[in-house]
Order: sequence, then C-alpha cells, then structure tokens
Amino acid sequence: MLTPEQAVLAAILLCMAGSLLVLVASRNKAIAGWLALVVTVVSASLIFVATAQVLTKNLPLRSAGFFTATSLQSVLHFHVDGLAAIFLVLVAFMAVPASFYSIAYMRHYSDYGVARYYPNFLLFVGGMYGLLSTADAMWVFCFFWQLMTFPSYILIRFEHRKRENVRAAYKYLLMMELACAVVMLGAWILAVPAEAGPWAAKYDVRTLSGNLPVLLLLRPHATALAFLLFLIGFGIKAGMWPFGQIWLPDAHPAAPSPVSALLSGVMIKTGIFGLLRIFLWLVPANEIAMFPLAKWGFAIAVLGTITLFTGTMQALKQEHSKRLLAFHSIGQIGYILLGIGTCMALLPAPGSIAATLATVALVGALFHVLNHGLFKGLLFLNAGSMFCATGTQDLNLLGGLMKFMPLTGTTALIASFSISGVPLFNGFASKWTIYVATIQGSPMAKYLPACGAIAILTSALTLASFIKFFGVSFLSRSSALVREQAVRRGRLEVSWMMQLPQVALAFFCVLLGVVPGIAYAFLGHALQTSQEGLGGVLAASAPSVGGSWTQLAAPHSSAVFMPLILAITIGAIFILTYGISKLRSAPRRASVPWLCGYALEADCNRYVAHNFYGEIKRYFRWIGGHPQTLKHPAVRKLT
Repeated sequence: MLTPEQAVLAAILLCMAGSLLVLVASRNKAIAGWLALVVTVVSASLIFVATAQVLTKNLPLRSAGFFTATSLQSVLHFHVDGLAAIFLVLVAFMAVPASFYSIAYMRHYSDYGVARYYPNFLLFVGGMYGLLSTADAMWVFCFFWQLMTFPSYILIRFEHRKRENVRAAYKYLLMMELACAVVMLGAWILAVPAEAGPWAAKYDVRTLSGNLPVLLLLRPHATALAFLLFLIGFGIKAGMWPFGQIWLPDAHPAAPSPVSALLSGVMIKTGIFGLLRIFLWLVPANEIAMFPLAKWGFAIAVLGTITLFTGTMQALKQEHSKRLLAFHSIGQIGYILLGIGTCMALLPAPGSIAATLATVALVGALFHVLNHGLFKGLLFLNAGSMFCATGTQDLNLLGGLMKFMPLTGTTALIASFSISGVPLFNGFASKWTIYVATIQGSPMAKYLPACGAIAILTSALTLASFIKFFGVSFLSRSSALVREQAVRRGRLEVSWMMQLPQVALAFFCVLLGVVPGIAYAFLGHALQTSQEGLGGVLAASAPSVGGSWTQLAAPHSSAVFMPLILAITIGAIFILTYGISKLRSAPRRASVPWLCGYALEADCNRYVAHNFYGEIKRYFRWIGGHPQTLKHPAVRKLT
C-alpha cells in the first residue's frame, strides 16, 4: 500500500504523463477532453486515498520499489499532514468538475485547438498537488511553483489573439515570479547554510522550525524580515491587498471559465496554505512567547479587513461578469485572512478561552477556504454557461435568462446566496464562525470587533453586488441580445455535460450550509493529525477524532452555526405569513404591468448593470477598481 506521500507523487507523475498523452490526442477535441478527464479522476482518487490515510492515521509502515520513503524525504521533502490534506482535497475535488465541464465548453472555441489547453490543465493541477505536499521552501518549492505557474500562464493567454488577454497573462507571470523570488529569499534568510554551499543548505520547513529559536535570539531583525517576505510573497499569490488588484482582476477573466474556476477557487488558496504553514506551523509551540505572534496577527487581520472591503467595493462597480467575480475573489480572501489573523492574535493570550476562540477562528478560515472553492468555482462555471449561450460577458447586454436557462439560473442563485452569506448556505456557516471569533475575542484584542463589524457590513455589500449580477442577468426583462440568440438557436440552456458540474457544486453549497457539521468534523480530524509547530497548540483545542465540534465550541456554542433551529424558525415564519395572506385576501388577477407609460419591451426600458448603485460608485470612486470601458455601441446607447 502506498504512503500518502507516495500517492501524491503518483498523482503528480500521472498528471505529467497524462499531459503528454493528451497532447498526442489533441487533434480531436472530444478524445483529448475525455482522456484529460480520466487522468484527472484517477489522480484525484490517489489524492483522496492519501488524505484518507492521513486523517484516519492508517499509514503503511514501509514501502518498497521505486516509491521509497527515503527517496521521497531526501529528494522532494514530501510531507502530507492534516493541513496539506485540507488543501489537497480542495484541489482534487474542484479539478474533476472543471475537467468534465471543459469537454463541452471547449467546443465553443472553433478558432483554437486544445493542444495548449488540456496538457497545461493537467500540469497546472499536478503543480498544485506538488506545491501543497513539499516541505521544502527553496528548490523543490521553486520547481512546483513553476510547474503551477507556467501552465496557468499559457491557459490565461489561451485566446492569444486578444491583446488584453496576453497583457493579463504577462502581468500574472511577472507577479507570480516576483512572489516566488520573495518567498525563496525569506527561506534563504532563515536557513542555516551547509558547508557544501547554498545548494546543500537545509530549507525543509521542519528544519527551519528547529533553527527559528536560535534565530529569534541571535538575528531578530533578520527573522522579522524573513517573515515579512513570506507575508508579501504568499500575499501576492493569495490576492491580498494591495497586490491582488494588480494582477487578479485581469488574469482570471481572461482564462477559459473552467480554468478561471480553478484559478479563483483553488490556485490562490496556495498562498493561504503558505501563510498557514509559515506563521502557524513553522513556529515551535514552546517558542510562542518569543515570537511576536500577536503583532503579526494584528497585521494580517487588518490587511484581511482592508482586502475584503476594497475587493468587494471594487466588485460592486463591475459590469463584466467574470471581472466582477474576480474582484470578489479578492474580497473573499480577505475573510480568510481575517480568520487567520484572529487566530494568531488570540493564540498567545492566556487562558483556555483564548485558545478555543483561536481554534474557532482558524477552523472558520479553513471552512471558508473550502466554501469559497465551491461557490466561486460554481459562479465561474455559471459565467461560462452564460457566455456560451449569449456570446458576451457584458452584464448590460444580458437579461431574462431565467426563462431560457432555468437550471443555470437556479445554480447561479444558490452560488449567489452562498457567497453573500445568506443563512442555510455554506458561505454563511463559515462567515458566522469568523464573526463570532472576532467579536468574542474582544477582551484579548480590542480591534477585532471593529474588523468583524466591517466584515459583516461587507457581506451586505456582497449581497448587493450579486443582486446586480443575478438580477440583471436572469430576472430582468429579456434583452434584445438574449431574444435574438433564443430565436436564432432555439435553445439557450447548455448541454448536460456543462449542467452536471454546476448541479453537483450547487448541491454541496447547500449541503454544507444545512449540515456544516460535515466540514467541522473533517477540519477537526485534519487539525488532530497536524501537530507541528503551533498546530499542536491548536490541535489541543480541536475536537478529538471521535468527538463533536459542539464540544470544541463550549462554552462559546454560538460559534457553531446550527441551521436546524434557523430552518425551523424560517419555516414557521413562512407558514404563518402564508396563512395570513389567505385570510380575507383579494382575488388575484392577471394584468399588463404599467411601465410609466411605456409598454414596449425595448432595451431602453431596461434597468441595466451600469445604472446600479450610482451614488455608492460616486462616493467610493477613490477606492479604485473602475469598470472596463463600455465599447459595444448597444451598451453606450443603453447607458
């Protein structure tokens, strides 16, 4: 039986070999797509096997043959623990629907082949597997970073005949290489060079953890600089303010929608993984008094708050569907950073309550990592379906799609509710946990309630943004473009191969909102199996393998979102309202709506995306993120 590290290595090698096989078959789009799907499913299965072994601690004692534990540790420094398992599951889980969706989606690119798509798709996924599994912070890290970066760069500029896509890809490549160099410089500062030269220096994270106490005493300023470099490097990758605004809103919309789902829902989480690995799993548990964890927590919490507010406010201005979603990726990363910063700020405080709230904050952040992958991946697939049906991503030209695309509209509504933090959907469950940790952590860190209040306000702004996204696309009267496409094509709803991934992701958005205990139990198991550094302190407050999340939250049970009570309350209110509406109610009648004297279904009578939230956009012009210029003559006429 393979060890977790061997299973991950097998998945990476399978992705690399699969990319060559798909390249050979790339003349036929359908065959290449199905081969890529098979490789993605098999590699994902290996990842699931690896993570299951880690979480159940069912690890083989030894292995033989090519995949020897010694070669893995000495060459690639592979190390799969509970923290890595969380992110590996997310990558594997999202890669499968994205690959399946691609088979039908790529047919719409009649002018482009798939020789540059499917091989790079598999290499991109394999690079993320490797980056999340290696404990090396220098050479092996650089290899997997490049394996993730260059294929994704090629995917972003897939439509290379569009200048804006090429510019976005170059900007992405420049920022990713800068982030890699900054992280490697931080590792070089912390490492103890070997006598044989820098190539022989020990850059394994566990070795760096052993060196850290000495460095904190002998070179405190250099150590602080190294951690600052880690924050900048991984912050660039995650899309943290102000770095995310430089590259992310241009890169994510440029890529094909299945790739956008992975870029936004999965790839930027590797930056979050790096921050967790460095700031919580690198610091030894017995050195928590020496390391200024609370100060770093303050910095990350404040940066997270700025990130979530600015990203969401900038998204509110957008009129391009995928660009709006890209800015929201920045905003949602801010929630995750706020949870991580809250954990770091509370962990050094004395008392069991502080440790419990710190664990609650971390689990909330990790839960939101999973949730964001689900609903943001779904939203990008929704945007891809809308584009295939109408040929545009301009929200001003869309309208009334619910009539023609009911299934896509329903899944888009679920995703919109989820990202907006509406109760009984998964986004609310994770955000609630972060809110409670920030507010109840006020005795230990006075600034946290202010950060939590801004996060709650921003969630309302997110809902406002998706009222625009969903309302103008699906609920308003049909636009001229949509009516024209419906007449010309006869059917706008996408094929079942594009519907199925959307339905599956929507199902999990609802499932984790109604039964969040599934995620709590999974994350509790993961923390229990990840004991390195301060992770051991957090694991002590996490539920035991057979325990429940409710035990963790006591006496702060309000940190646990219990949807059953809320569902019963909402159901009772609905029944009461329905009963009242039937008492002496006026007879219903059908009538033509009065449109201020206009009866024609003309585009000039529609309320388009450009006209939403004019005062907010005017007063917050200084925050940046201005929408793209409206080039289409029909849009200029409407606005």
